[in-house]
Amino acid sequence: MATRIPAKLLRLLALLAAAAALRAETPSATPAAPAKTEPAAAAVKADQPDAATDDEPAPSVTAHTVTVNGKVLKYHATAGYLLLKEEDKSTGADDKEKDKADPTKKPNRDNLKPKAKVFFTAYTLDGVADPATRPLMFVFNGGPGSASMWLHLGAIAPRRAALTDEGEAPPPPYRVVDNEATWLDRTDLVFIDPVSTGYSRPAPKENANQFHGLREDIASVGDFIRLYTSRHTRWLSPKFILGESYGTTRAAGLADYLQNTAGYYLNGLILVSTVINFQTLNFTPQNNEPFVGFLPTYAATAWYHRKLSADLHAKSLAEVAALARAFAGGAYTLALARGDTLPAAEQQRVAAELQRFTGIPTAFWLQRKLRLPDFLYFNRQLQDEGKVVGRLDSRFTGLRYDPGTETYEYDPATEAVLGPLSAAFNDYVRRELKVETDLPYHAFANVNPWNFGDAANGHPNTAEDLRKAMTRNPYLKVWVTAAYYDLATPFYAAENSVALMNLAPAIRANLHFTYYEAGHMHYIHRPSRAKFKADFEAFLQEALDQQPVPATAR
Repeated sequence: MATRIPAKLLRLLALLAAAAALRAETPSATPAAPAKTEPAAAAVKADQPDAATDDEPAPSVTAHTVTVNGKVLKYHATAGYLLLKEEDKSTGADDKEKDKADPTKKPNRDNLKPKAKVFFTAYTLDGVADPATRPLMFVFNGGPGSASMWLHLGAIAPRRAALTDEGEAPPPPYRVVDNEATWLDRTDLVFIDPVSTGYSRPAPKENANQFHGLREDIASVGDFIRLYTSRHTRWLSPKFILGESYGTTRAAGLADYLQNTAGYYLNGLILVSTVINFQTLNFTPQNNEPFVGFLPTYAATAWYHRKLSADLHAKSLAEVAALARAFAGGAYTLALARGDTLPAAEQQRVAAELQRFTGIPTAFWLQRKLRLPDFLYFNRQLQDEGKVVGRLDSRFTGLRYDPGTETYEYDPATEAVLGPLSAAFNDYVRRELKVETDLPYHAFANVNPWNFGDAANGHPNTAEDLRKAMTRNPYLKVWVTAAYYDLATPFYAAENSVALMNLAPAIRANLHFTYYEAGHMHYIHRPSRAKFKADFEAFLQEALDQQPVPATAR
């Protein structure tokens, strides 16, 4: 999901979380009796590796079926907690002996103390004799502060929230349906809610802030991945990570972190709606990168809403995007770099081209010094209609609270999916996955202040982590998905971030892009969801079919 959450929504969620904390009970789920609804859920004995240990409750394990391309798949879903721990350095030898002598105390196995309970939902195909032949994929969204609900019930799980073919909400009440484009036929899936999101929470007396940061978050999610892999004996399985939005920031960092801390080498990394270098997104003084990176998406949005000249509307979306890229990376970049030294005649010429690609008047561009940040653009593009365009998906529009002004009010694209997915998940996790809890599920958690790191190091950036990981693991395949109508993580900004990684040619060949005529969550668009599945199958095959290559041949 998005990298920025409306302040009003954050305050509301914080109040809800505080109220829920007063009455919250530890989630407890047990294997359920057979359900009468589809997909059929049956009781499964809880003898899985996640059986309760210390303060870790046993997960809920349920059996299901789904039909994909005419084939019935039998699988089981595991929903519950994995307890993250660290070495308890405050406990001495005398304390251990006292604990042993006290029969009421639980043994502190391995001298580890709980740090956080991370909620996850795993889908595992039945009937696989050798797990080493079955890929394993870890999945999460971004935020920071977003749970994995979006990719879970919007994209690749066996069940999904029912939306229109364009990805908008139908009238409530909402429904959960089988997902015709699930990836379960090709890979096992583990959806992770990072600490403070979803049902994940820090352990008692542990400060949540220790998990709220660029490096802190990478470490906790990385430790979850390592521990889950060990618990389920999946070290020899082909291993993949899929992250969306800020989740791509996390995923890029994880590739390096897992290699460094656990010798954990991935087969593939999937980056959906990518931001690995925040310099491309942060509209800060003297930073021209975002203005350049966003312009082709402004042009795509104007093309969709019929705001361009007839000659541009005669071209395809991809053709208009290519023309806008060429202008943004050429004359526009040079003009912005010259700043106040740009001659008036050149300013006029560049402003005229900006009008050509956006439909926004030349006079406005001149007044704004040829610069239009995203928060102004959302209201400016359709200002004459009293509408705002979506940030996550600029195909979607909403009516303004206060037409004619430029104050950012809300994102109609978020509103298009929040209701259906939230209702679907809250029902699905209880009715079909048999998870019992009174905790609120934080689709958006308030994780502020988020520690992005030392400002002396510049903008938050995990592109360098990814470069190092790919260089050391020459078999790591990276797939970047980009959407033409994504105004949260624009496609051209992602292309520029990747281009500046300075990869060796042999390593650069392991990375490729695919494009979708949708928004940030391109998978909510039915045609794009089908394309996403087909593109994944091609990527998976490429990652699995590699042959050893001697270092001297690279």
